[in-house]
Amino acid sequence: MKRKKMMGMLLTAAMVTGSMASAFTCMAADEKPYDGVNLSIMIENGTDESSYQPILDLIKEKMGITVEVEFKPAGSEGTNLIKTRLLSGNMTDLMIYNVGSLLSALNPQDYFIDMAGTDLAATFDDSFTQAASFEGGLYAVPAGSASGGGVMYNMDIYEKYGLEVPKTWDEFIANLDVIKEAGEVTPLIGTFADAWTAQVPFLADNYQVMHNDPAFAEGFTSGEKKFATSEAAFRSWEKLEATQPYYNEDYMATTYDMGCDMLANGEGAHYIMTCGILQNIYTLYGEDVVNRIGVFPVPGDTEEETGLTVWTSGGLYGNKNSENVDAVKAVMEFWTSDEALDVLVENSRPSGPFHNGYELPDTVFKGVKDQMVYFEAGKTAPALEFLTPVKGANCDAICTELVTGQTTAEEAAKAYDEDCLKMAVQLGLDWK
Repeated sequence: MKRKKMMGMLLTAAMVTGSMASAFTCMAADEKPYDGVNLSIMIENGTDESSYQPILDLIKEKMGITVEVEFKPAGSEGTNLIKTRLLSGNMTDLMIYNVGSLLSALNPQDYFIDMAGTDLAATFDDSFTQAASFEGGLYAVPAGSASGGGVMYNMDIYEKYGLEVPKTWDEFIANLDVIKEAGEVTPLIGTFADAWTAQVPFLADNYQVMHNDPAFAEGFTSGEKKFATSEAAFRSWEKLEATQPYYNEDYMATTYDMGCDMLANGEGAHYIMTCGILQNIYTLYGEDVVNRIGVFPVPGDTEEETGLTVWTSGGLYGNKNSENVDAVKAVMEFWTSDEALDVLVENSRPSGPFHNGYELPDTVFKGVKDQMVYFEAGKTAPALEFLTPVKGANCDAICTELVTGQTTAEEAAKAYDEDCLKMAVQLGLDWK
C-alpha cells in the first residue's frame, strides 16, 4: 500500500521517501534484531483487539519482540492509574493513550521518549504533531487513524422519508422534525447512561467555532476568550440546547452500545458521535449494515460554516525509563510503517485517514468516504482539546445537565468556563 499526500488541515505531511523506509520492512524473515526481548504495553479496556493485536503479532514475527498487553480502565480512573504507575516507576514499556489536552497533565518530559527531530516525526501531519507535543518535545507516534466527529445517520430512514443530507443547522432541525412527527423512530439517539457521550455534540461543533473565530483556541488558552462571551463558541451551547426535544425517552438509561444497536437496527435516525462507531457496528452487524450508515458534520448556520471536526489518533508512547529503550523505539517506528498499517487495515477498518499520508483502500466504510470529502476540500478542524491544553473535567456533566433541560445554554457556557478555569490554574496559566 503506497502513501500519498492528502489535502486538508490534517493531511499535510510530505510523501515518505525511500531513505526513510523502515529497515524492518525489508528485513529477511529470519533476521530478528530483538529476538527474545519482552515488552509490555498498556491499552484501554474494551479496545477492539483487531486494532492492535495484528501489529503485535507482526512485531513478534519480524522483530522477535513479544509484547504483553495490560489493560487500564477508561476515563479518569485509567488516567489516575497511569499517573500512579509513572510516579512509582512501574509503568509499562509502551502505552496507547490520548494526545491533546490530557498529555500535559502527565509531565511527559519526565517519562516518555521524545521523538522530536527524528526522521519518523517528519512524516506526521501538523495536527498530530501539535497534539502530541509539549514544550518542544514530541512524545508519541500515531497509534491509529484520525476520526471525524459528526452526525451518523441511517440511510434507510433517510430514503424512507425522502430526506437529504443537511448542509445547515436549520436543515438538520427540519429533518429531525420530520422524523419526530412521523413518530416511528427516534430522531436523535441519546446515550447518557454513558455520560461521556453527552459532550460529543458540543465538541464536534468546533469546526464552526474555528471558522467563525479563528483565534478562539489561542485566546481560550490565554484566558482572553471564553465560551460565554465568544459568539461563535457560545453558539455550540445553543445548538446543543436545541437538541433537547429529539432524544429517545430513555436516554438516561441508554448506553453507547445500545445507541450503536439503535442506529444499526433503524430504531434511531441520527447519532452524534465520533466515527469510531463505524468499526463497532461493523464488528456487530457486518459490512452491509455499516455501509448503510452515512456521516455528515454537525452543520453550521450556513453551508460555508459547515465542516468536519476531527479527533486525531491516540498516541503510542514509549517509556524512556524502560530497560529496553532501543526495542521500544523500534516498535514505535514499525507501528507507523506501511507494512504495519497494511496488516492493521486488513484486520481493522480505519475510521478516517492516517496521519502520515497512508493511502486508504477502496474497502473503507461508506461513512469514511463521506468524511474524506471534507478532508480533501480542506474543510476540517481538530477538536478543541487538540488545540489547547485546557479542557474542563466536568464537560460531560455540564452537557448532560443542558440536554436534559436542567440548565440553559447561558448557564452551561458560564459553568464550563469556570470548570476550565480550574484546569488553567492547575496548568499554571494566567487566566482571569
